[in-house]
Parts: sequence; C-alpha cells; structure tokens
Amino acid sequence: MPNVLMISPGFPLEIGSFTRALARTGATVIGIGDQPVSAMPGTARDHLAHYEHVPLADTRRVLEALTGLARNVRIDRVECLWEPYVVLAATIREHLGLPGMSVEQATRFRDKELMKKALDGAGIRTPRHAGAETVAEVWEAAEVVGYPLIVKPVDGAGSADTYRVDTPSRLAEVQPMLAHVRRVSVEEFIEGEEFTHDTVCGGGDILFENVSWYQPRPLEQRSHEWVSPVTIALRDTSDPDLADGIKMGRQVLKALGHTSGFTHMEWYRKADGEVVFGEIGARPPGARTVDVMNYATDADLFHTWALAVTTGTAPPLEHRYNAASIFKRAQGSGRISRIEGLDRLLREEGEKVCVVDLLPVGAPRRDWRATLLSDGMVIARDPDLDELMRVLRRFATELQLYAE
Repeated sequence: MPNVLMISPGFPLEIGSFTRALARTGATVIGIGDQPVSAMPGTARDHLAHYEHVPLADTRRVLEALTGLARNVRIDRVECLWEPYVVLAATIREHLGLPGMSVEQATRFRDKELMKKALDGAGIRTPRHAGAETVAEVWEAAEVVGYPLIVKPVDGAGSADTYRVDTPSRLAEVQPMLAHVRRVSVEEFIEGEEFTHDTVCGGGDILFENVSWYQPRPLEQRSHEWVSPVTIALRDTSDPDLADGIKMGRQVLKALGHTSGFTHMEWYRKADGEVVFGEIGARPPGARTVDVMNYATDADLFHTWALAVTTGTAPPLEHRYNAASIFKRAQGSGRISRIEGLDRLLREEGEKVCVVDLLPVGAPRRDWRATLLSDGMVIARDPDLDELMRVLRRFATELQLYAE
C-alpha cells in the first residue's frame, strides 16, 4: 500500500475520519498541518505514522519540510480534503513529481470565475457571471449580469460572504461588507430549487454518486436565524427530475479533468425544468453530510473514499434510505438554558432517528452566521421521502433550544 501525505489530517474535525480510513486500508499516512498534535482529534493523531507541524499558509516552508522528508521517506500520493489547501496539495505534487490533480486543475476548482469559464467552454449552462476586484469593476459587472444577482468570493466555500442583491442601492450597502475580499464573482441569481451532486472517483471512474436536496437553499439558511437548515440525501436518484442535474455533474467532472477523490457540486433546477450549474469543490460536502450519506447507504463513505484514492476502485453502494440532517438554532443569546420537545419526539419518532448531537445545557451558543452546525443537529432517515419530511417538520417546529 502507498505512503500518503495528508494535508491538515485533523482539521476540520471530519477530516480525522478520512485520515483513519486511509490508515485502515493499509496505507502509511503522513500528516502535515498547522494544527498542534495536542489539539488533533484521536481519529487523526492515532493513525498517523509521522506528522510535520508547519504553517500551511507558508508554501515555501511546507515545500522545504517535505523536500527534507522525501529524502528519507517515499511519498506516493498527496491528499487534501480541506478546500483552502487544494491548490497547495497540487503544488506539492508538482514539486515532488507525484501523480494527481495539477495546479492548473486545482485552481479551476478554487477560482469560481476560472471554473465557470472552463464550463462555459464545454457548453455547460452556468449563471451569467463576471469577476471583479475593485468597486468600479463590481458595478460594471452588475450592469452586465443584471439584477437580481449574487456577489461572493471567487475562492469562498459554502455561503460565507455571499449576498443576494436585487437593486443598485442594495449593491451599495453590500460593498463595504466585502471590503476584506480581494476578488469577487458577480453572477446571475438563479431562482429555483438547489441540489448537490456528490461523487467519489477512482481510476478515472465515478464509483459513487449522491444527490442531496437543500431545504431551504443555503443562502436562505444563512440569512434567517429562525430557519432549521435541512440537507436530504435522496434515495431515488433515478427520479427524472434529477436526471439532467446528474448528467450535468458528470459533464462537469469531465470538463475539469477530475479523476480521483471526492467532489461536491451544487446545482439548481428552475421551475421550467432547466438545470443550471452552481459551483463545485474537489472535496467532500461539509456539515457532516458524509455522515448523512453513510446513513442513507448503510455504508462507510470515508472507507469508500480511502479505497478509491489508494486502489482506484471500491465496492458499489446503493441508497437504501432517504437520510437528512436538520440543524437547530437556539432562541436567545448566551448559554443554552433548556431544551424542549426532544424527549417526546424521541418517544414518538425514535426509530427514524440516527443521531442526536445538540449542545448541552450550559454550553455557549455558537454563532449561527459562522457555522452551519448551529447549536446542534439531528440525523433521521426513512425509505419513504414523504414520511421523512413529516418527521423533519416535527423536529423543525417542536424541538426548541433556548439560551440566556
């Protein structure tokens, strides 16, 4: 089995599960990151053969550390599942002469303008878009794209620093909020439902596909504190309403040259049935969605990914359930003071509940604007989508957390 260099093997927390899965395939896992060993979760720390503690933002120091390491230890692959360092992983591969995604390919996954230009060239429907670095360029781009529009960082993740803009006056309000962002993408706002196309690839083939449905779409989740965000991994991916989105996802992977590892793509379905690309990352979905997919398949996607990147293949998986995460936000501020409705819901719906992970009484509230994890989550599943939706509505309305 290969020696695999894992960038940031324990942060964010979910990556520790991938690190452990790599080691369990028989691979020797070497970590490099700016997280102290003492702060690393055991899922990562206990499965590393060696760890280099280096600031990842300093590419020169990273390459120096790995050049010295490579004189004594053979490195066969470089893996990175944290979006900010996908390009760094590609830089290391080129520096050490290793196979895998190149810097050019990785940059297309990180830079939303380059990404969409590549897909435009492949004939894939993307939102009208333009990049901008200055205030004047933002206004020029808005004139070209038209309202309503979205303004967001070209290399952002999730819905952070992302704003819907319906009028020029709103654009003027948003500009100061983006002063810290070096480059933004100004793009057409697509009205429609939002889905994902998530894949695990190995040896140039798609080994696993997942479609998740956001309720409501992420921009709304990030805009209203009262919302309980839901992500549903759908059981029936043969649904005709999803076919064009899945087809587009496969075309996107081909256009961007992705052959190995996880991808997470978001796409829209308009009321008239047209599908439109959103964006894609060369990484798994966040907010514990891999756990949701595990409950949907009764499988271990961490292990599937590890097999895919080390051997190029993995056993086929099928969706046995619709599975969903629902995140809860406490009312009030300060520390969690009480939780209402949970005991009753577990008595009445417990057979459908897989995970309950809420902040305990006494814990400080999280900043709901900064993390989708909010103040805790529940994962539920059922083979019937309507039945699962009924359960989710109950958890949305009847489970309440309070803080003071």
